[in-house]
Amino acid sequence: MYDTSLTLLDRLQRASSESAWREVVELYTPLLDDWLARFRLQPADRDDLVQESLTTVLQQLDNFRHGGQGSFRAWLRAILANRLHEFWRRRGRHPQATGESDIADMLRQLESPHSHLSRQLDAEHDRYIVHRLLARIEPMFEPGTLEAFRRTVIQGQKARDAAAALGVSANAVLIAKSRVLRQLRRELKGLTDLSG
Repeated sequence: MYDTSLTLLDRLQRASSESAWREVVELYTPLLDDWLARFRLQPADRDDLVQESLTTVLQQLDNFRHGGQGSFRAWLRAILANRLHEFWRRRGRHPQATGESDIADMLRQLESPHSHLSRQLDAEHDRYIVHRLLARIEPMFEPGTLEAFRRTVIQGQKARDAAAALGVSANAVLIAKSRVLRQLRRELKGLTDLSG
């Protein structure tokens, strides 16, 4: 059974848990790779940068503090920007404009928490993490509970409409929604703005 006694970040910070570290690698490797694809890097370079970024997370995790909701994603984005700077420094060159996008400008945007790119990556991060963690907690709930959650939260149905479709009371739908949201927020703690 999936251990939910502490959030993923708490488990990583309390002990160098190999299973918690594997969870971070499994959770963040596809997302970091997707972010790096915007910088038009070779697949091998992206792989190296993902590995370097995750290694930095592990090495510096003791220094990380949840300053606020979603702060982990900002910290991760800063690590990625630093790794990209180092990547180009090692090659003795600066990023060049390629095609429609100016890589140097994209890197500056990555470093700025209020830029369009950073806001876009924050939104992508939150959607990605919510879907991955929702899949992870699904075994904790009955199928009807999850269906009530999906209908009301993901599909945006009103509780009474979901209740009619599921053959239960609107109150049962709201309770199901609340139970799944509570567990999802526990898992999301510190990773997104949605955990509050």
